[in-house]
Amino acid sequence: MSVTVHPSAIVDDGARIGSGSRVWHFAHICAGAVIGENCSMGQGVFVGNKVTIGNGVKIQNNVSVYDDVTLEDEVFCGPSMVFTNVYNPRSGFPRKDQYRQTLVKKGATIGANATIVCGSTVGSYAFIGAGAVVNHDVRDFALIVGVPGRQVGWMSRYGERLPLPVSGTGEAVCPQTGDRYVLNGSELLLAETGK
Repeated sequence: MSVTVHPSAIVDDGARIGSGSRVWHFAHICAGAVIGENCSMGQGVFVGNKVTIGNGVKIQNNVSVYDDVTLEDEVFCGPSMVFTNVYNPRSGFPRKDQYRQTLVKKGATIGANATIVCGSTVGSYAFIGAGAVVNHDVRDFALIVGVPGRQVGWMSRYGERLPLPVSGTGEAVCPQTGDRYVLNGSELLLAETGK
């Protein structure tokens, strides 16, 4: 399987793009970027030099993935969501030596127009609601909404909201997959997979 690159896109020499991936209209992939297999880079996407993207990642239109951002497998980035890489930027005082690492773990979803402030880790299968601003680490399976982002619940791997409190104890089963989840304090664990 080959890589599909739209004629209007720019892929700099040296960029590594895995088999089955697609780069759409007016995207720009920099020379140092590493992109896995079966990914989709939507219209107007920018991927910086010091970026690693796993397999099966979908980046929707008008998203810039700047240096020092890592996206693990099966991450979804909604249209026009934003990553930053400098915490307190000033045009007159360049701070390229102060980039902060951002990590988005496997299966996480970042909704349209959300912002992930640099230095944050978004946990596996977390779900960041549209327009939310994340300026802190996010737990696995957490559902985050608002400005600033706050946790309001839990999501299954499939993307179903689970009927559990933000903290405490309890169990829930995803109606789509049969996966069983256990809440212990402020941590949700996938205890058993269903289908």
